[in-house]
Amino acid sequence: MNNRLTVDLNCDMGESFGSWIMGDDKAILPYISSANIACGFHAGDPGTMMKTIQMALKYHVNIGAHPGFQDTVGFGRREMHLSPREVYELVVYQIGALASCAKVQQATLHHVKPHGALYNMAARERDLAEAIAQAIYDTDPALILYGLSGSELITAGKNRGLMVYSEVFADRTYQQDGTLTPRFDEDALIQQDQQAIDQVIQMLKKGRVTSLQGTEVEIQADTICLHGDNSEAIHFAIKIHQALKEQNIAIQ
Repeated sequence: MNNRLTVDLNCDMGESFGSWIMGDDKAILPYISSANIACGFHAGDPGTMMKTIQMALKYHVNIGAHPGFQDTVGFGRREMHLSPREVYELVVYQIGALASCAKVQQATLHHVKPHGALYNMAARERDLAEAIAQAIYDTDPALILYGLSGSELITAGKNRGLMVYSEVFADRTYQQDGTLTPRFDEDALIQQDQQAIDQVIQMLKKGRVTSLQGTEVEIQADTICLHGDNSEAIHFAIKIHQALKEQNIAIQ
C-alpha cells in the first residue's frame, strides 16, 4: 500500500503588464504544479495572460484564474465593499477572459483562486464566498475552488457542489483563529527558509499550524501557495520543492 503524501504547490503569476513577464515566473514554473494567473483587474493584461498560459503549458503546470478587485494601484490588496452580485459578475468576467485565452491555445482551466482582498474578505464573509462559488459553478462546475483552509470560501464551495482545495501558505504567519496575519503587520511574512519549511511539513504531516500567539490550529493542506512577488521567490520555491522531496511528499 502506498501511503505517500501528495500536495499541490501553487503560485500567483502573470501579475505584470504589456506582455512583460515578471522575471521570477518562468524560473518558478519547474517547481510548482499549479499557476494562478491574474485576469486583468488587479494586474495582468491580454498579452501577459496569453504568454503566462503558454509558459505554464510548456512546464505541464495546471492553469487557474486569479480574479481580484479592479484596483491596479492597490494591487487588489485593498478592500472594496461591493455587493455579492457585483462580486459574482467580476468573477464571471475574469474567469471568462482567462478561459478564452486558454481555449485559443488548446488549453482549459483547472481551478479558480481569488486574489488578495477579495480572497481574504470571502474567507470570512459568507455572502461574498457564496457569490464566488456560484460564479465558478455557473461558469464551469468542473473548476476547482482554491480557498483558505477552514474558511467560509471552502464551505461555500462544498455547499455549491464544487471540488475544493484547502489552501495553506508557506510564507505567511497565522492567527489563532486560523486566518492569515494581515499584511500590514510586521510579522505577516516568514522571511527565514527553514521556518517556512518547518511550517509546511507540520501542516502536511500533522494537520496543524502554530499561530503567532503560540497555539496550534487545525488545518487542511491540499495546496500550498508560494508568492511569486516575494523578493526571494525562486530561491524559496527551490528550497520548498527540495524539502518536500526529502520528506517523500509528491508535488502533483
